[in-house]
Amino acid sequence: MKIKIEIDERLEDEEVVIKTPCMNEKIQHIQEVLRDISKSQTAIVFYKGTVEYYLSLNDILFFETDGKEIHGHTCDDMYKIKYKLYELEEILPGRFMRVSKSTILNIQKIYALHKTISSPCLVEFEHTHKQVYISRHYYKPLRSRLEEKRL
Repeated sequence: MKIKIEIDERLEDEEVVIKTPCMNEKIQHIQEVLRDISKSQTAIVFYKGTVEYYLSLNDILFFETDGKEIHGHTCDDMYKIKYKLYELEEILPGRFMRVSKSTILNIQKIYALHKTISSPCLVEFEHTHKQVYISRHYYKPLRSRLEEKRL
């Protein structure tokens, strides 16, 4: 694989072009990594009262709806944001995944999964009491993503 960088001062924004004879897993992985890098540059402003916070997405455990408001949860706190969940799905990096109608989860922060026959799956996070339920519809895709992460 060759890597070539061209500097063009006339460009207003960065542009990455991948030339390949065919689409394969390696090229798809490069595309996903570049997309995640691009999305991680998105600044999400968090609010608590009248104060604006600029938190790293690495600190966010999950986003969830509470009535008409959307909250981002860290280990010890909760912040309001001015996005809808469907908007967050578009701008968040690949480590975030929708796990129910009302929740988007940072899969890198999962500590434990509790699966029972009678109820939805429960997710635990390390160093916090916060927990999230995963709907049955999203359980298998989440397990697949967790398996990919382990490889």
